[in-house]
Amino acid sequence: MKEKSYGIGQLSKLTDCKIPTIRWYEERGLLPVASRNAGNQRRYNQQHLTLLRFIRHARQLGFDLPAIEQLQKLCSCCLDDHLQADQIAKQHLADVQQKIAQLQAMETELNRMIDNCSYEDEHQCQVLEVLANHKLCSSGHVV
Repeated sequence: MKEKSYGIGQLSKLTDCKIPTIRWYEERGLLPVASRNAGNQRRYNQQHLTLLRFIRHARQLGFDLPAIEQLQKLCSCCLDDHLQADQIAKQHLADVQQKIAQLQAMETELNRMIDNCSYEDEHQCQVLEVLANHKLCSSGHVV
């Protein structure tokens, strides 16, 4: 039975990944080099489809390319590979949690600036004042 092959357009549609991005992943070594047909068009197989879905899902979860490269290499069933993959995911989770905390601090400060803005006769815009003077931030240092 002949293995199914895909053109780059088909692969793009199946993975919701733009064609230039597929080429870039291939050039970068994240995807194996595709074979070529008689017309010199790239032909991708099930392994390419599976790997590209893996990459896309990892990117949607916010993993950077070096982490994805590491995770791709951890494909055997040995315990060390699982422990390394777990450690990469835990570090990424810690990074995400830190970003969430920073975003929550920004949200709090923006709400405070907006809520303290009053439209009376002598309007003093709290938003503009706080942006002009960082010392007026409630936390003193919103990242």
